[in-house]
Formats: sequence, C-alpha cells, structure tokens
Amino acid sequence: MVQLLIYLAIVLLIVAVSQLARVFELASALKGGLKNKPTEKDNRVNGRLWMVYLISFFAFIIWQFINYGPRTLPEAASESGVKLDWLFNFNMVIIFIVFVITHILLFFFAFKYYGRDKNRATFFPHNNKLELIWTSVPAAVLAVIIFLGLKLWSEITTPANDKTSEVIEIYTKQFDFTIRYAGTDNTLGKANYKLVQGANVLGLDSADANGHDDKIVKGELHLPKNKEISFKIRSQDVIHSVYFPYHRAQMNSVPGMTTMIHFKPTITTAEMRKKLKDDKFDYYILCNKICGTSHYAMKCLVVVDTPEEYAAWLKKQPEFMPSTAVTGGTAIAEPKKDEKGM
Repeated sequence: MVQLLIYLAIVLLIVAVSQLARVFELASALKGGLKNKPTEKDNRVNGRLWMVYLISFFAFIIWQFINYGPRTLPEAASESGVKLDWLFNFNMVIIFIVFVITHILLFFFAFKYYGRDKNRATFFPHNNKLELIWTSVPAAVLAVIIFLGLKLWSEITTPANDKTSEVIEIYTKQFDFTIRYAGTDNTLGKANYKLVQGANVLGLDSADANGHDDKIVKGELHLPKNKEISFKIRSQDVIHSVYFPYHRAQMNSVPGMTTMIHFKPTITTAEMRKKLKDDKFDYYILCNKICGTSHYAMKCLVVVDTPEEYAAWLKKQPEFMPSTAVTGGTAIAEPKKDEKGM
C-alpha cells in the first residue's frame, strides 16, 4: 500500500510540473511571445556544433577501427573463406562510402542552412529524375552484391565430388558434435535414427558393408590441408548449426534430413599458430543456433593437419565394424525391411 501511494505521488508530481510549465508558456505568449523561441544566433551556434559533432563522430569511428580491428577473426583458413572475406569487404567498402557521404551531407546542410529570420524554405514536393537516380543506383549495386553472394553460396553448397574429396559426417545433438569418417572406401554407411541405442550413437546400419570401415570420433575433428572436404550433416534432436568461424563456413543441421557443405582448408593449425604468434590457438566448430540450455558450451575442436599427419592420425582411429567383428562379433539390431532409413 505504501509503494502504491509513492507511485501515485510521483505520477501526480509529474502531472503538476507539466501543467506548471504549460502555464508559464501561456503567460509568456500573452506578454508578446515565447522567450524560449530560438533566435538566428542560436541556430547559427547549433549549426556550428553539428560540424563539431561530425568531426568528433568520425574520429570516434577511426578510433574503433584502430582499437578493435586487430581483435577480429584472423585471415580465412579455407579457399572459399578467402572469397567470402573479399565479398564481405566489398560490401563494407560500399556501405562505408555511402555512410560517409550521407553523414557529411546531413551535418553540412544543418550547418549551411541553419534557420535565418528572413529565409523561407522552398517547397519541393516531387522530382522524378531524382527519385529515379536514388532508386536505380542502389538497385544496381544490390543486384551485383546478390549475384556475387549467390554464386559463392552455390559453390560451397552444391554437392562435392565424393571421389576426389574427403567425405566426413558431422552429427549434432544436444549438446555435442560426433564426427564420422568414411574410411578407406570414402563412402559413408547407411544410418537410421531407429538404430540409435547403446554404443551405436549414430544409428549406423551394421548390414551395410560401406559403413564397416567408418570411423567415429568424439571431441575433435581432424582435416587435411589442401584437400576438399565434403561434409554431410545430420541432427538427432533439434535444429543446430555447424559453424566454422575460421574457415568462414556454416550450415544448418536439421532433424530428418542431411545437409551438405564443402570447403578446402588451406592453413594448418600449426601454421596459424605461427602466423598469430599464439601457441594456444585452436580452430573450433560451434553451434550457431540457440538449441537449448547448454547451447553456449556446444563446440568441437578442429585440427587441420598436413596430409601425412592426417593419414597417420586417421589410421589410428578404430573402425565401426572391423572385419573380425563382422564375422565373429554381434551385429547391432537392424530396422525392419519396410522401415525407411535416413
């Protein structure tokens, strides 16, 4: 009750002050005019202050570039990433040029055309030529940007040649990534979500011979340098996003379907550490969709090796169903024949 009375008192005080101000304005009007009406001198001072603000504003922007520029991501570590960075910079150059020109004109006009007692504004309701220019020029620039963007997007999302690329599956679920390598045949075995049980975390079909040599790894993703990587992406539960910030690649992971993306790593982890002079630097993949309470912690280490290092590492990883297990081991339960795999 006391708090309610306090709130009511505050509201009444605000109303009283506003009404009192209104009374003073009316009294001033009756005496021959409002004393707080801006004069030509006031307008001239404001015009000059706008120019001071313009200079201060641009100085602040330059300071931000100097201070925060080195804190952005390092150079792109993939072929397509270099192209994407160029396209991003191309966009930013256009945006920055338009930004500078429009703000200079905005504040310069406020300075040059400040209110004068004897000046009257020109009534300028319409100009077809001017509207045509400011509509067609931005449309042409946007058309170029969209064309370049679609071209690059098509390059990294169209199916890669699985015969010449390294086929790797990224399997997402709350809240981790599981990696599956295609093995010596470079062909992933079939999988079905109904087979997810026990150790078979990906739901692999043990009857498919293509999956026997597949290798499942958790906690880290190894990639060979200068080799096209074809990623097949699946989700067990909700929509995730497989995001490679340092390779400038990203693709949604959607339940019930397989999405694809491919790129070629060009800088090994060791080389990037040397470039950045940071022995603790690592590549990562992150989930870029809010997928639940522990979304913030969903990431996976990425290690880019030389081809020789990658081959040696991959050779050490266990196969899903080694040849001895196929003949003497216990097969994992398979779906009924009328059940369609994913």
